[in-house]
Amino acid sequence: MRVITGTARGRKLETLEGLDVRPTTEIVKEAVFSMIHFRLPAANVADIFAGSGQMGIEAISRGARKATFVDQSRASIEIIRRNLSSTGLAGEANVVMDSAESFLGKTREKFDFIFLDPPYNKGFGMKLLPLLSQVLADNGLVLFEHSRDEVLPEEVQGLRRVKEYRYGKTLITTYTHIDPQQDA
Repeated sequence: MRVITGTARGRKLETLEGLDVRPTTEIVKEAVFSMIHFRLPAANVADIFAGSGQMGIEAISRGARKATFVDQSRASIEIIRRNLSSTGLAGEANVVMDSAESFLGKTREKFDFIFLDPPYNKGFGMKLLPLLSQVLADNGLVLFEHSRDEVLPEEVQGLRRVKEYRYGKTLITTYTHIDPQQDA
């Protein structure tokens, strides 16, 4: 696993080993960043269920102003910190050891992009999507990576699905705020 482009281009990233680890593939990562490329400079990004931190690190490398990395695993937090150090991007990062639900319930920050990559088929979509509207910036975008077997709602708590992108067994479902003008 490596940083694809930007200031940390080509840098290798560490990842956790084991059966529970499922890093985002390079194909999916490249597709996600192709979607948001022009909106990324100066953005505030959240990488929830961060794992190795690769999505947030890629965002900073490509010009995001700041990335907040959230994971409840101590081993993941250590890997994220090492990856930030080795890429020279620690100055633009905030690393938080907490559950996604707890973090989203108490943060006061607004994020332009929220990368969400929870364990597949564990019901995290229905648990976390309702919390995202309050932390998503006005023109922000949620990028939710999940199994194609997991069905997510069209609308939830002030968010509407924009589009789904399929990459093999993986879906990226994007959400943004419901536009009140659109419903008028």
